[in-house]
Amino acid sequence: MAPLHGQDITNEDYKRAVGYMYANYNNKKVYNLNPQINWYKDHSGFWYVDYGEDGNFYKSLQLKTNKIDLLFDHEKVAKAIKKLSGEEVDAQKLELYGIDKHENGKLSFSHKGTSYILDVTSYSLKKQEEKEEEADEFESKSPDGKWIAFAKNYNLYIRSTTTDQEFQLSTDGRKDYEYGSWYGWYDKMEGENGERPKRFAVNWSPDSKWIATNVVDLQGAEKMYLLDYSIDSLYRPKLLSYYRGSPGDTTMVHLKPVFFNVEHKREVKTKLPKGTHINSVSVEWSAEPGVALAYYQERGFKKAYLKQVNLNTNTERTLVSENSNTNIDNFDYSYLKKQQKIAFLSERSGWRQLYLHDLLTNKTVPLTNGNYYISDVEHIDETNGTIYFLANGKETGNNPYHNQLYKVNFKGKVSALTPELVNHDISFSDDGKYFVDSYSTVNTPTVTVLRGSKSGKIIKQITAANITQAVAEGWHAPETFELTAKDGKTTIYGAIWKPTNFDPSKSYPIIDHTYTGPHTHMFPERFSSAFRNQALAELGFIVMSVDGLGTSKRSKTFHDHSYKNMGDNLRDHVLAIEHLGAKYPWIDTDKVGIFGHSAGGFDTGRAMLAFPETYKVGVASSADHDFRMEKAWWPEMYQGWPVDSTYHKVSNITNAKNLKGKLLLVHGGVDDNVNPSATFKLAEALINEDKEFDLLIMPSQRHGYSGKHSYYFIKKRWNYFIEHLKGETPIWDFEW
Repeated sequence: MAPLHGQDITNEDYKRAVGYMYANYNNKKVYNLNPQINWYKDHSGFWYVDYGEDGNFYKSLQLKTNKIDLLFDHEKVAKAIKKLSGEEVDAQKLELYGIDKHENGKLSFSHKGTSYILDVTSYSLKKQEEKEEEADEFESKSPDGKWIAFAKNYNLYIRSTTTDQEFQLSTDGRKDYEYGSWYGWYDKMEGENGERPKRFAVNWSPDSKWIATNVVDLQGAEKMYLLDYSIDSLYRPKLLSYYRGSPGDTTMVHLKPVFFNVEHKREVKTKLPKGTHINSVSVEWSAEPGVALAYYQERGFKKAYLKQVNLNTNTERTLVSENSNTNIDNFDYSYLKKQQKIAFLSERSGWRQLYLHDLLTNKTVPLTNGNYYISDVEHIDETNGTIYFLANGKETGNNPYHNQLYKVNFKGKVSALTPELVNHDISFSDDGKYFVDSYSTVNTPTVTVLRGSKSGKIIKQITAANITQAVAEGWHAPETFELTAKDGKTTIYGAIWKPTNFDPSKSYPIIDHTYTGPHTHMFPERFSSAFRNQALAELGFIVMSVDGLGTSKRSKTFHDHSYKNMGDNLRDHVLAIEHLGAKYPWIDTDKVGIFGHSAGGFDTGRAMLAFPETYKVGVASSADHDFRMEKAWWPEMYQGWPVDSTYHKVSNITNAKNLKGKLLLVHGGVDDNVNPSATFKLAEALINEDKEFDLLIMPSQRHGYSGKHSYYFIKKRWNYFIEHLKGETPIWDFEW
């Protein structure tokens, strides 16, 4: 006997769904999923908020005693705020920000935009005096205080702080070829000939003898355009534009690194390249006077260089060079001034590992080695020669997405500091002697503890997640699963969410929540992700997230499956759906939906056009449906450069004829991250192919949707799946 389908959607179903939206469950239905630790500037300890059914309690841990106390008397603070502001304040629901300790038992904090100073002995409260007016953002004072750098007529100048005498350092600056400027990714211009916002930035050397900055060259740069229809006082759209290159463009903003000798008032030429705004040179000063470090990638992201530039001798040498047949996506470095070394993360071995380069010997040695992925360097203790890092996939028996903390000395000895085979989120004290560890999995509630960094030994438990209320409502943690990927050998991982009123005798459509990256991943490694898809599941769906070949945090080979092949990223998702359908009779694989935002929106369009036999309903929001119309860096990193026929092949626009199911396209009208042009062009292509589809444009919204527009979109997405995937009549006027 086939499983029964659920009954028509009800207001009660919507009520449950609304109850599992983030704003309604986080620290309201479930507590302390992801505590925020705030270290004191004086290194004496930290404060945090312990959330519970009885209220929000501000607590403090002092490292001298490892004792936890209330940070203050909540009732007295509430009364003090009311006395000054005149507003009623709930002592158990205080919302304070920017708390810090001061001398003589005083605390500073802000409440509803007002800054206060509290005497925790007398509980006298006063508004904090406004700080002195900040320095001019278009000027920069040298570290020794003797010079002011500024731009005038597009050239760089310096002015003596003692005599006010000005010196012109550059002479060939002009409009659209601007010294001392920077490229703003979201710099808007209004109207036909609108001006780019004024920008200024220089990088003084620590000894005040050198200035590093850029020439921003806009002379050949082309713009992307937007029309803002959302301004109530205007009865025609406002024209907006911004400089942004698309894949393959040469008509882009270019940045040229330049250096000036302050004493001689002249530029010192280097061999560093002029690059586009997606592969410009970043510069930082070394401990050696007149010597800088410069990092850049060549266009196409297949070659990268970290160089030492000696302005005293006008010479340079390559410290680290990276080469890849695909792309260099995960290189990162830290300059260790005391040790005169460079610590860097590289995938040159096939896995992201840690290396150490000695500036004195110009030699590089690996500090770690193995088939695991280092996620982040969390803290560096230069004095003792120790680097603390998070890595996943190192321990046998642990999920490959779960981070654990390790330390390695400069001789390559690695020690584990978090033995629990779960995911660990870490917050280090500034001095590196302690760290707070929130450890969990998607189905193991968060426990937050204080540990010593020397051994990782637990010193004190801080909080534990409280999910009593959700469990009483019938909530169960997502179920994780694994299967073999499309290559026939690699294990991939995912999770599914079920409604709290789940009935195994019924049949449920399955919805794929997608984002194939390739720069990120979707597996919910921590417990704070356990409620991510619960709201949608409450409406009678099984919701799935899975990471197929081509996504991040695994091996370089794993990641490279998507290079120049992003159109095939969802094949592993199809395999996952088939796997789950075969395993669970209550999953209806004839009713498969998909949704995603941004690159996940591209996935959604791709699913409906490349895998129409699997996916029947899709909601694609803020999507880059054709990479040739996207910002340059993302497609050139993952789909390759120069632009070739693969861009045409994977485009949703060129595959519009393949649409069979129901597709809703959504975009913000003033999206200056993923320009809405590709969504409009896909709509035009679907019309030309006589394909039925739906289109929602929110005129005032950028890449993400906020406020009422966010709720409107969520409601629209929910109801689209209810109507077209479940075949039920949705309710519009349910209560949020």
